[in-house]
Amino acid sequence: MTPLASPPLAPWDDHGLRLTMSTSDTIVAAATPAGRSALAIVRVDGPLAAAIASAALARKTPLAEKTSTLGIWRNQEGEAIDQVVAVLWHAGRSFTGNDSLEITCHGNPLLVRRLTEDCLARGGRIAEPGEFTRRSYLAGRIDLTQAEAVADLIHASSERALASARRMLAGELGRHVARWTDRTLQILAELEAHIDFPEEDLPAEDPLGPAARLIEIASELSGYARTAKHDGALRTGLRVAVVGAPNAGKSSLLNALAGADRAIVSPEAGTTRDYLEAPVAGLPLAVTAIDTAGLRDGGSMLENLGMARSLEQARGAHLLLLVVDASAEPPALPADLVALLDPVRTLIVANKSDLPAHRAQQDFLPQIAKLSACLLDGRDAEALRAKLGEFLIAKEIAPGAEDLVVSVRHAEALARAATALSEAAGHLKAPIQTELAAAQGRVALDALGEIVGRIDNERMLDKLFASFCIGK
Repeated sequence: MTPLASPPLAPWDDHGLRLTMSTSDTIVAAATPAGRSALAIVRVDGPLAAAIASAALARKTPLAEKTSTLGIWRNQEGEAIDQVVAVLWHAGRSFTGNDSLEITCHGNPLLVRRLTEDCLARGGRIAEPGEFTRRSYLAGRIDLTQAEAVADLIHASSERALASARRMLAGELGRHVARWTDRTLQILAELEAHIDFPEEDLPAEDPLGPAARLIEIASELSGYARTAKHDGALRTGLRVAVVGAPNAGKSSLLNALAGADRAIVSPEAGTTRDYLEAPVAGLPLAVTAIDTAGLRDGGSMLENLGMARSLEQARGAHLLLLVVDASAEPPALPADLVALLDPVRTLIVANKSDLPAHRAQQDFLPQIAKLSACLLDGRDAEALRAKLGEFLIAKEIAPGAEDLVVSVRHAEALARAATALSEAAGHLKAPIQTELAAAQGRVALDALGEIVGRIDNERMLDKLFASFCIGK
């Protein structure tokens, strides 16, 4: 049987990126991860999708749209590959805007491979990473912020990251950009009316009003741009280093945060010689706690090596939890550790709250926030985790539930737009330079357009979608 015709592949540049990616090709890819599972999905998208399904399922009539069709998928030699369920969407009503087919088969990797190979033999080609989502963007089904949110939703490692990705996918940032764009266009229309039609009977030009409105928009843009500092917290999580003197209860704190006995707890000082990591349970963010060796002056060569590694972990952590024995005299901490105790990213955990507190503890590092706990049997574990989450948000180390966190790419464009609008407002102050203000307003509009994808930059799109998984 002669394979159905398929357009030739587009050329590649020196960096391995496709210079042009045809949307008229029929593309094929597995949409489920490699490995054995109950079911797997193969996606087909493009003008040959309906014909491939009809031929492979030996149907005399086309598949009904958006209807599950059960049948035996046979290759071009008539050999049965698997019993499948096929669903077809017609162009204009699918995720990509093209004819699209989803084939659900049994989750054996051999079956997935044979199904894929048969679709390729019938005229398809293997999809590039993110090509399905890219087609959706190019068809105007979603904007660029929503396209990026697809990858974020797949790779989210916490409930907060999932919520943020869902909001982006729902178009929340795109709607903000549309409002900022409309407000800026309204101001530009007023300015350019006085530039282009000075002889008309227009209201007297009042540059201070538009200037104030431009500054207001710029302030909003800058505020959203600042949320990009939380982008890493959502994508890769936060690292919390548990530090302090030997035998203060650091390993007990790690176990309390992890909700499991991950570290060995012993009354003998110096039992932790290397750092140990564990995920913190019960938080909407991905947080990793790191139990470190006790820090003190002196010690054996092996203990000093462990302390050096502890300091290295402390320097790279987003937050330090300094554990102290509240019933004893405050510890004499090494100068290298004291230098890291920034009040913004340090929280003192005063352990052994079931015992009488030592009077000197009141004057120990008074500038740093403290919380009391008894780590003896994990009774305060849940409250500790809750307070840790509250502290991370209060100190703006982590985003709050209401924060819409933008990416670094979004923030860079927002910052450029804010700068341009601020400069435009400056041109509306004496001496008034309306033409320059309007020019800067157009610069801001271009920057806002980059966020949602009103641009013609093939190379940027190649790099953005190259980070996606194949099949999405």
